[in-house]
Amino acid sequence: QVQLVESGGGSVQAGGSLRLSCAASAYIYLTHCMAWFRQAPGKEREGVAAVYSGDGSIYYADSVKGRFTISRDIGKNSLILQMDSLKPDDTAMYYCAARTAVGACSLSSLWYTYWGQGTQVTVSS
Repeated sequence: QVQLVESGGGSVQAGGSLRLSCAASAYIYLTHCMAWFRQAPGKEREGVAAVYSGDGSIYYADSVKGRFTISRDIGKNSLILQMDSLKPDDTAMYYCAARTAVGACSLSSLWYTYWGQGTQVTVSS
């Protein structure tokens, strides 16, 4: 059974930081692309960052480059998203996603197979 469980969302003022975690089964963690997506009310789901387990390649959306950092906690089989310098526009439900991959990862939501339930991030001005 493939499982992804997000945690770490919450409310923060603009300029603040949050750290999201996604706990994954060991099989997913070792053989997949894993990514963070977000979806604000009335908007399409947007790829934020992804990491390829094969060589550690990392991909970021332009909107979060320099502010967000994706990483893996190998010992805990977790995917991390460190979010700094948060803006009100970052307010959204954040989702962890994964799929089997060979080579590069995508930031398109259509490409991913497995999804978590999401965790809410709210940034106030």
